[in-house]
Amino acid sequence: MAGKAKSIYDFEALSIDGKPAQLSTQRGKVMLIVNTASACGFTPQFAGLEKLWQDYSDKGLVVLGFPSNEFGAQDPGANAEIASFCQVNYGVSFPMMSKVQVNGAKANPLWQWLKAEAPGLLGTQSIKWNFTKFLVGRDGKVMKRYAPNDTPESIRADIEAALTA
Repeated sequence: MAGKAKSIYDFEALSIDGKPAQLSTQRGKVMLIVNTASACGFTPQFAGLEKLWQDYSDKGLVVLGFPSNEFGAQDPGANAEIASFCQVNYGVSFPMMSKVQVNGAKANPLWQWLKAEAPGLLGTQSIKWNFTKFLVGRDGKVMKRYAPNDTPESIRADIEAALTA
């Protein structure tokens, strides 16, 4: 699927409660897609991601969190535990998806596509750590990839530009 996809709208995900989520329902919106973890040094970024969601969801931004346990086993819990942690500790109200793999042979097709569309430093495709972010424009195409240490606040100008494009 990842090799044939023309845009993000060609993908489906599973919400954190296990329900299918067709990304085509977000057509025309700007998306910020993030691989998350509950016990990472970058976990406080949940607060910044929620702030972006609160500030821009009515202007067309969708933040999507995809938990992953690949980096330092920093998200070992079940989906229900992850959802509770995010809501209780950071007030997360943006859509969280079911836990996925972002690298390797079993990588989620969406993540395979994101990495191919916006390679990292020196052209590497693999995700290096939790809280790697992808900004997707209203046309469903990847605009930019951000490193884990790029805070949600530091990419606010890019999000505003995408929303007004």
